Amino acid sequence: NGDGITDAVVTVANGLGRPHGLSMLCGDTCTLFIAEEHRVAAFSYNQASHTATFERKLVDLPTGGRHTTRTLQLTGDKKLLLVSIGSSCDVCREENEWRGSIISIDLATNEARMYARGLRNAVFLTEHPESGAIWATEMGRDHLGDNLPPDEINIIQDGKNYGWPICYGKNIHDDAFDKNTYIRNPCMEPFETPSHIDLPAHSAPLGIAFFPKQGWPEEYWHNALVAYHGSWNRTTPTGYKVVRYVLNEDGALSLTEDFITGWLTKAGALGRPAGILIDSRAIYIADDKAGVIYRVILRS
Repeated sequence: NGDGITDAVVTVANGLGRPHGLSMLCGDTCTLFIAEEHRVAAFSYNQASHTATFERKLVDLPTGGRHTTRTLQLTGDKKLLLVSIGSSCDVCREENEWRGSIISIDLATNEARMYARGLRNAVFLTEHPESGAIWATEMGRDHLGDNLPPDEINIIQDGKNYGWPICYGKNIHDDAFDKNTYIRNPCMEPFETPSHIDLPAHSAPLGIAFFPKQGWPEEYWHNALVAYHGSWNRTTPTGYKVVRYVLNEDGALSLTEDFITGWLTKAGALGRPAGILIDSRAIYIADDKAGVIYRVILRS
């Protein structure tokens, strides 16, 4: 009813297999794309009842292994639907090339192809409001100590390789995993693409969202928020917070600062921020430990 408090919960679709990615495309009618672990499907969406009816399968996806989330993001021209597929392992050479990658689905032809590779687990994607580029958070591998490798923010480009499993961060060779001998450095441009921003290791970055210009003071324009889900395998826990990245309109980083903290206490974690959505009036943060969605508003 407009008071900022949820009045009801409606089941949009059920009987799904580990659904994670959602994307909506509306014209005369609306289509809701849902990424389950094993497939991406299109549903006819009823705007009056807020319910979705299965329409067709777009593509089968590889299943099993370590990472089960499948993330969706429409490109700016609405012609391609990007699908992020996490690796089956911590660090390995995948038998299925779609693992540890982002594929694209052409919505006109239904053709699926490799879009970007070398991404161990890019769980959240978003579009930059000025450039239209796709940005992704990326979780690095484990078992290299408390401070390696860095987690990452990457700008996703068609045809690029972001290094996993043999490179991480600013094109650093993972010689703990890759014991091969090379004539040239295997982690260098243009063969591999470095991270755009390195994040603290094991912070587990998930949701990423940009502030729109509408409704927000100029100091927030172009800024991004990233949800640090928090570590599980670090000597001293890290993460469990939302971090603000102050960026210029081209996406270059000028400042990093904690935006919301307090989930991590001496007694343990009260919550773990996951997804983030920002509109012209509020920030919405999903917490998959506490099982809630927080609404954050700007007070004048």
